[in-house]
Amino acid sequence: MEVFAEYLAHIDNPQHRDRTEEVLAWVTDKFPNLMPKIAWNQPMFSEHGTFIIGFSIAKHHLAVGPERAGIIHFSDEIVQAGYDHTKQLVRIPWGSPVDFSLLEKIIEFNILDKADCTTFWRQ
Repeated sequence: MEVFAEYLAHIDNPQHRDRTEEVLAWVTDKFPNLMPKIAWNQPMFSEHGTFIIGFSIAKHHLAVGPERAGIIHFSDEIVQAGYDHTKQLVRIPWGSPVDFSLLEKIIEFNILDKADCTTFWRQ
């Protein structure tokens, strides 16, 4: 979590900071093989040099970016969880609970789907 300390320190809203820290800590604990890093000014996790998932904050939500393939694969479950999404990110409103079981499935999907990926982003 040290890699994210400076990022978290710059989040002015304490509730947003706490929620973001909670999610990042959960990913770190649940998936210890993923490499945490800051890239493009946002926290993200990679494995064997390929992107798995990234996060960013906005005024009304925590954005989760699993790449388009993850969103397409889980689109129905994302909506069922009460979140909206674009082609590239899922919006978890600050006032809504985090569906960690869905987040786990999305991360596991990317790990398996990108097991043989040799580039950072999907081609």
